[in-house]
Amino acid sequence: MTTIKESDAVQAGERRAGGTPAWAAMLAASVGQFLVVLDISVVNVALPGMRTGLGLGATSLQWVVNAYSLAFAGFLLLGGRAADLFGRKRVFITGLGLFTAASLAGGLAQDAGMLIGARAVQGLGAAILAPVTLSLITGTFPEGPARTRAIAMWTAVGTAGGATGGLVGGLLTDYLSWRWVLLINVPIGAAVAVVAGRWLRDEAAAAARQRLDLPGAVLVTGGVGLLAFGIGQSEHHGWTSADSLVPLLAGLVLLALFVAVEARTAQPLVQLRLFRLRSVAVGNLATLVSTMAGFALWYFLSLYMQNVLHYSAVRTGVSFLPHTAGIILGSKLAPTLMARMDARILAAGGGLMAAAGFAWQSAVLDAGGTFAGSILGPGIVMATGFGLLMTPLVEASTAGADRAEAGAVAGVVNTSRTIGGAIGLTILATAAARSGSDLADGYSTAFLIAAIITAAGTALVAFLPRTRR
Repeated sequence: MTTIKESDAVQAGERRAGGTPAWAAMLAASVGQFLVVLDISVVNVALPGMRTGLGLGATSLQWVVNAYSLAFAGFLLLGGRAADLFGRKRVFITGLGLFTAASLAGGLAQDAGMLIGARAVQGLGAAILAPVTLSLITGTFPEGPARTRAIAMWTAVGTAGGATGGLVGGLLTDYLSWRWVLLINVPIGAAVAVVAGRWLRDEAAAAARQRLDLPGAVLVTGGVGLLAFGIGQSEHHGWTSADSLVPLLAGLVLLALFVAVEARTAQPLVQLRLFRLRSVAVGNLATLVSTMAGFALWYFLSLYMQNVLHYSAVRTGVSFLPHTAGIILGSKLAPTLMARMDARILAAGGGLMAAAGFAWQSAVLDAGGTFAGSILGPGIVMATGFGLLMTPLVEASTAGADRAEAGAVAGVVNTSRTIGGAIGLTILATAAARSGSDLADGYSTAFLIAAIITAAGTALVAFLPRTRR
């Protein structure tokens, strides 16, 4: 009979088989994911300073955000597959290098063109980096409790990056300047590059035998990028406007062509047979739907605190610390609970808890709200529920795939999260804007719809395959 110590030794041996120490993979993956997610939210706080410092107009200011998000969404699948072909270490350092260099260029920008260009390259670096952070975990840790704990840490750190973006951005903008929301990435990126260069090891030698699927890469990059752009346009122009419909339809056509190309090419960017795995197909669909609501937690609460309660950026960031703690708590509890119960039960419980938190938040948002009465309680319930939900969903979305395809699967997971968040944010923002002139009522409506969406995403969990521990 295999003892617990023997089992741990076997798992440790498997983690060392590729030559990458588990701690190095975990550190690189966590910090890389933290930087990617942090940079999505931290720049929003600095936009007024950028407008004043560089004399940016409304269109230029919008493209400071769009240039990053479109490049990020469009290149995720390409970045994931590149890691499988050329090695996780090489691609991780490439993505980190692009991200860090673009952060430096953006922080030193002297005009709108330089800043927007730097943000586009930064989004490209993030798109290369994000899938590798997850594939480092799935490629280093074997399926089982060790991988579950690593995914929980990756989920918690990534979410914490989004949650602390307002606080970090507020502190840097108030006490230094808007440039430091970009420049802060440079020393962190350099330090992580040293760790990656010293301790990560490439495990893929397939590049000599395989080629990158360039037609598929062009189609999926253009398709996802146009889809993300059309979704963003719909927030201002409506879903039926030509400004939204043309890029949306063009994106869907390119994605349909991408599927057709992938079904026929010998070395596809994404193996379509992966979606025959029920865990991958259902896990990604549930992730997409759940993240449609998840963005509401941070986005609309931030608007509520600053526009209705008139909190400063720094106070708003500090007020999110309980939410960050809730996410970390849920993510840390998830592996322990998954070892004792079917992961579907845990995911369903977490999803229902998050939905209840959204409904509670909707009920208590008003113009005379307080931190203790309107933010603290529902925020902790929402965040803890999402921590319990996302860990089993991410594990399910990557389960059953071969290690040689870890990057491609990670690219699919990150694309699901990104597109889900973009769609959800647009739907909820439109609902909030049309609910009336009172800001608090609009935000309350957004949270109520988020509760319904979360419940719908939770219902999909029932279709995941049963897990046995």
